[in-house]
Amino acid sequence: MKASESVERYKPTLRMYTNFAVRTVKKVCKEIGPRESASEAELRAQEMMAEAVGNAADEVRRDTFRCAPHALLSWIRIDGAILLLAFACGLVNLILNYTVWKDAPKNFAVWPMFIIPIIGLILMVVEFFFYKPLIDVFQKKRESHNFYCVRKPKGEVKRRLILAGHADSSMEWRLTHLGGRPLLYGGCIYALVGMGYTFAAAIIMLALGRFIPLLVLLDIAFIPGYLCAFFFMNYKVCVEGANDNLTGCMVAGGVLKFMGDNDIRFENTEVIAMFSGCEESGLRGAKAAVKLHPEWKDPNVETAFISVDTFKDYDDFAIYTRDMTGLAPHDKRVCELLHDAGLEAEIDIERIAVFFGASDACAASQAKVPSALLAAMNPGPPRYYHTRGDVAEIMEPKTIEKGLEVALNTAFLFDERGLGGK
Repeated sequence: MKASESVERYKPTLRMYTNFAVRTVKKVCKEIGPRESASEAELRAQEMMAEAVGNAADEVRRDTFRCAPHALLSWIRIDGAILLLAFACGLVNLILNYTVWKDAPKNFAVWPMFIIPIIGLILMVVEFFFYKPLIDVFQKKRESHNFYCVRKPKGEVKRRLILAGHADSSMEWRLTHLGGRPLLYGGCIYALVGMGYTFAAAIIMLALGRFIPLLVLLDIAFIPGYLCAFFFMNYKVCVEGANDNLTGCMVAGGVLKFMGDNDIRFENTEVIAMFSGCEESGLRGAKAAVKLHPEWKDPNVETAFISVDTFKDYDDFAIYTRDMTGLAPHDKRVCELLHDAGLEAEIDIERIAVFFGASDACAASQAKVPSALLAAMNPGPPRYYHTRGDVAEIMEPKTIEKGLEVALNTAFLFDERGLGGK
């Protein structure tokens, strides 16, 4: 049976659950507001959304885990700070050698200028490209949670579908707020070029065996880039995150609500709406979930994990076949399932790779749980992304409705055929 055949007047019914999703998002934004990772607000939002799903869930499970919520992107501030330090070392070397201290070592700043870019590159690659918790051990940890609204099948569980949205919202990206995509990319590239220049200048001085003042003075040109990195995150502003990602949470919750209110229960397929914590802190909630739930990898229960994230820009519906800035592949069968679900919803969803960042689906794929990401967000990224502009007033119900329809189709298709084919 198709989702569209499950109830009479399917389209009006679908719109009713779209309105349910929109109302719930507005309620969370109004009564709770921004939801920093591992905060009380994050937990209250998860509880409120689980309450909205109500009796459609046979049970609501909760996991607790600990993480350092500011660790993921603090490497950017650290890189900005140490690159400024490298320049300061060079400047002090220059001043002491040519003004105050004639007998000072002639090239003491060369090694800091050589080592610091290497440290900066390691932090960037490990934390951002591979989402490994390198900095976490140095930062304060807090308690966070994952919530699972579970709709059980009539009989034995032979299949499990997890639709996962994250409940937390990001701290503001200052560059995106002030200048959108041009300033975001411009500032990041500027800082990276400066990092490369500092390293190259140190290599030249080491090769020649002497300190070259001009190379240090030229580094002044990159100070604005280092400052962009240092001030990249605005830790005083946590954004509302209505679209990223309360819309995804309530697309997942809307699937369960639709099934519960219309007395739809699959024979052997369990459906879970997951509201994860700390996605904006490096997928920490999803990483904790795959460790705490080894049953997701049970070969006797076919499982699919689908991250539903940000349903805002209708023309940018996409199935993301690769995650973690394109480095991590998703399961081709899950991607095909989503594509077929889109075709049933009269939309031919493009298949692309995540260009920048990662989603909860990445954590699941890395743990060998078949996964994929469904989203509808301009990958630009858009001006509202991780800024105070991501408010309930800019939601697009049309996009949320189509996301809900695709998610419902996915659930029915998965129940019918699993990941095995048509």
